[in-house]
Amino acid sequence: MDVTRRKLLAVGGGSTAAAAFLAACGGDSGTTTATMDSMSSGGASETAEFGKGDIGILNYALTLEYLETAFYADVVKSGLFKGAELETIRKFGAEEAEHVQALTAAVKQLGGKPAPEPKAKFPLESAKSVLELAGTVENLGAAAYLGQAANIKSPEVLASALAIHSVEGRHAAVLNTLLGESITPDGAFAKPADVQTVLKSVEPFLVG
Repeated sequence: MDVTRRKLLAVGGGSTAAAAFLAACGGDSGTTTATMDSMSSGGASETAEFGKGDIGILNYALTLEYLETAFYADVVKSGLFKGAELETIRKFGAEEAEHVQALTAAVKQLGGKPAPEPKAKFPLESAKSVLELAGTVENLGAAAYLGQAANIKSPEVLASALAIHSVEGRHAAVLNTLLGESITPDGAFAKPADVQTVLKSVEPFLVG
């Protein structure tokens, strides 16, 4: 089943447990309400476009990792970076590629079919704009994993997802530092992103 733009935009979701945790910790009420509203309209079942249950969530994550891997590969080819910055970008890209391999294997292990790689094109106009986009992508990736954590049924899948989430957060922290921004933009507690928010954010990069 092809992951087309229409299918990507049809998916939505969120995390009730994460929303409740944020509320208990004094998280933003608007974000919490929006997340809980998205859960009431379907929750994890809305990732069924990517597969059933944990397979759907893994394929959703795999689709995002495809985009991140493609993004870093394009940045390396762009010639906008050299030296230490280029090596950091290469490292991030290699780690995103490892995420793709791990998620693909996990989907197959559960008896599912890995989502196909979507076609994408990224604006690579200047080094600064690319770093800003990379920061947005990594922060979004970390929030996406957090947004699905409570919907995952398998403890093993959850552990793997959190391991990737941690790396996405560290990538985001490095990029935020390079951009002169806070390494903890949400404060002491990271905020999750529901599926609709994530897919709307990546829509401009999808082609075909």
